[in-house]
Amino acid sequence: MNPYILFAIGLISGITSGLLGVGGGIIMVPAMTLIAKLPVKIAIGTSLAVIIPTALVGVFKHHQQGNVNWEVAAYLSVAAVVGGWLGAWLINHIPPESLKRGFGVVLMLVGLRMVLNR
Repeated sequence: MNPYILFAIGLISGITSGLLGVGGGIIMVPAMTLIAKLPVKIAIGTSLAVIIPTALVGVFKHHQQGNVNWEVAAYLSVAAVVGGWLGAWLINHIPPESLKRGFGVVLMLVGLRMVLNR
C-alpha cells in the first residue's frame, strides 16, 4: 500500500473533519475501498480507529473557539456509544456488497437533502 496515498486520504479526511464535522465515513471509507482497495469492513473499522485522534484534535480546537455545546455533546455521546456498539455488532451480519450499496444510498440522500434544504 502506497503510504503517500494513505497520507493524502488522511489529510483530506482530517481537513473535512475539522471544517465540516465529517471525514471518517464520508471521505475515508470510500477512499480506502476505491483507492487503497481495502475491503469495506476493514475500511470502516480502520476509519473508526483513525477518527479518534482526529476528533480529539478537532474538538480541542473547536472548544478553544467556543464552538462546542458540551451539554448536547454529553447526550449525543451516550446514544452514539450504544449505536457504535450495535453497528459494530451488526456489521458481521450484513454482506459487504449490501454495506457498500447502503452506504452509497445514505450518502446520496444526505447530499441531496443538504443541496435542496435552505
